[in-house]
Amino acid sequence: MSVTLEQIAVDCADALALATFWAQVLETEVDAGGNQYAATVNKAGGGPAMMFLKVPEQPSEIKNRFHLDLSSSDWAAEVDRLVALGAKRQGEFSEYGVHWITLTDPEGNVFDLAEAH
Repeated sequence: MSVTLEQIAVDCADALALATFWAQVLETEVDAGGNQYAATVNKAGGGPAMMFLKVPEQPSEIKNRFHLDLSSSDWAAEVDRLVALGAKRQGEFSEYGVHWITLTDPEGNVFDLAEAH
């Protein structure tokens, strides 16, 4: 018996809006039937889905302890594209031979985009 990562669940205020942002980031689409309460994005080419669920909680004021790390071979263009989609720059870093930028999605969830080599 083995375990498979099926979905990454994200609590949010507007499931459809945040799913739409992440679908654009991953260059795919929101699955049919998505709404402001629940929406899913499947990554083209496999991998786990992202499931967005509306929760009654207020937005977090602290850094999330779990975040996504993305990479791109066209790093500068992708940073600009993600910012145009609604991401906000938080900082740029170079450590351990890796160059990346930390961003937040429209609801303030932190994620990183590294420069692929």
